[in-house]
Amino acid sequence: MRRVAASYLCTVSSATLLRNAYVEYSDDGTITSVGLCDDISSEENFIEGMVVPGFVNSHCHVELSYMLGLFRRGTGMAGFIDQINSLRDTGTREERMAAIRARMKDMWNSGVSAMADISNCSESFAAKASSPMYVRTFLEVFGTRKEDCPSIISDVLKLKEEAEGLGLDAAPTPHACYTMSPELITASSAEGLRSGFLSYHSEESPEEEEMLISGSGPMYENRVRCGLETPPVTGKSSLLYFLDRLREVHPAPFGEHILLVHEVCLDQEGIDAVKEMMDHPFIALCPKSNIFIHNALPPVELMRRSGIRLTIGTDSLSSNDDLDMVSEMFCLQENFPQVPLGEIVEWATLGGAEFLGKEDVLGTIEPGKRPGLVAIDHISPSGALTTASRSRRIV
Repeated sequence: MRRVAASYLCTVSSATLLRNAYVEYSDDGTITSVGLCDDISSEENFIEGMVVPGFVNSHCHVELSYMLGLFRRGTGMAGFIDQINSLRDTGTREERMAAIRARMKDMWNSGVSAMADISNCSESFAAKASSPMYVRTFLEVFGTRKEDCPSIISDVLKLKEEAEGLGLDAAPTPHACYTMSPELITASSAEGLRSGFLSYHSEESPEEEEMLISGSGPMYENRVRCGLETPPVTGKSSLLYFLDRLREVHPAPFGEHILLVHEVCLDQEGIDAVKEMMDHPFIALCPKSNIFIHNALPPVELMRRSGIRLTIGTDSLSSNDDLDMVSEMFCLQENFPQVPLGEIVEWATLGGAEFLGKEDVLGTIEPGKRPGLVAIDHISPSGALTTASRSRRIV
């Protein structure tokens, strides 16, 4: 039996932070007991900081790890997409795969126990298959021409077979409204929903909304200038457009776990539509990526009031300086000071575990679970994250 104690313990199963508390666990990391310390001076393994469950990174593109430092900030989505298109094949395959392995190791050591990862190719598969981290892989597809839909689906199903051959949980998923024909959104959603899970980039920027609502704005103009097909102008938000495409798969309600990534432009109309249509909706917050691309943040307070389950992701190193969950949590704490830190920790742990269907094992520090234990240092006297806060895996 092993034991660790800390100035603060966030079990997530409890709504409050425990002061001067301990966790006992077996050699395989299974939690056996939690309690308050009688005398911290007698604790052999006492951490000046906070202990939390292992993190769940609910949205990452680890295969883009070689892109660190290549992108300009503040270009908006149109400028960001131009950079992706011009820089995507930078470096050799060996260099790209080495960057993936390094970042997978870093995330594990910093306390990430599970991840929902986006893949466009097979370069990340070996690193994910050999990692102790649980990873569900979402095989993202693109294509704006209706006639290409069958071949794109055929290709992604072959990629799915390759991933599953390495023991990975994997299935197709649509990317976003502006990179796909209506037919491909529905077809890829149908394939993904067979697995019980779907992840979709939704309402990431005002430019995306302009494109769908009025056929205008930088993203629309960019695609026209490049000779690319554009999504239909619906007069509706991109989220409502996506929901219309989902209805072509099967009638509501949807019992599958559906993750809406970003939702920077979410409004009450969208919330009402999602809750009416989906039994298990989730939203992935990626605040540092949103700031990097277009200096905006999602309406977190509106999301909290909605009751839709929130999660936290890091996005990729094309739109972030790191894949650090504590850094994302600190960003949320600083921009939404009304949210208790314990709730933000819940988003970074249990929220993602529930999306992945792993809440029986991950997400909270409770007897019988094996979530991993993470120490966060440089916690303020009031129990808040600071600019110096960093995380490391204990178990």
